[in-house]
Parts: sequence; C-alpha cells; structure tokens
Amino acid sequence: MDNIKLEPYTNELCRRVYGRYVADPMMTDSIFVYSDAWADRYFASRVGAADRRLFAVMLGDEPIGEVQLKHIDLSAKTATLSIILVNDAYKNKGYGTIAESLMLDYAFDVLRLKTVYADCVKRNTRSRHVLQKVGFVFTHEDDEFYYFRCDR
Repeated sequence: MDNIKLEPYTNELCRRVYGRYVADPMMTDSIFVYSDAWADRYFASRVGAADRRLFAVMLGDEPIGEVQLKHIDLSAKTATLSIILVNDAYKNKGYGTIAESLMLDYAFDVLRLKTVYADCVKRNTRSRHVLQKVGFVFTHEDDEFYYFRCDR
C-alpha cells in the first residue's frame, strides 16, 4: 500500500490511464471506447482549469487511476472530489482509499479548503463505503446520487 502516491497529471499519464480504462458497470451502462484524440481533448479540457486539480493515482510507476478536485472555490474554501480507477484489477485493494486520503490532505493542507464534497451513484456501494471510510459524512440523496461532505 505504501506504493500508492499522487503525481501531477500529464497528457502522457492521462493516455496511460484511459488507455486501460474499463467503465465500471456500477457507474454506467455505456462502454468506453478509447482513442488518443479523446484523451488529448479530455486532458486539455481539465488540466489548467482554475477550478480543478488533477493527479494520477500511481502504484509504483504505473498509473492506475485519476483523482481530482473540481469546482474549487478558494473564496468559499470548497471543492468536490472525484476518482476513477482504471479497471477492476485495482479495486477492493485499498488503493482508492489511500488516493482519496492523499487528495483530502492536499485539499486541506495545501489548498487550505474547509469543506470537500463528493457524490456517488446510488448503485456504487464500494464508492460510498470508501467515502465514509476516509471521513466523508452523508448529507442527502436524490433519485440517482448520494451526497457527502468532509470538513476539517
């Protein structure tokens, strides 16, 4: 587990993450089809945006996912956490838990945020469990999502 770290996202890491990505059936019914052009567009639309910080989730030297803070509002001191792991081979091993914990440390210690929000699709029980494990508290739900917050 000590091999999990976050690295600032690069276009190459983005290609490596999404080149191996398999959509989680707990999240969507659609099938993801990769192309370098898609990854390049995705990367360009996310990285560099003032209201986002993206990192690759690294297992040693291998990128196994992406974690980000989005909708960052420095004046309100809030953001929303999001994570994906490339496929089921990296799930249920604690990697996502460590990545989310590291991202919360970054949010609170580096960006000096006071609250981080998160949500998960109702059928994604694994994500809900991880959010609560790292300190998020359930706040409410709608037809499709559970919503959480973590304050420090």
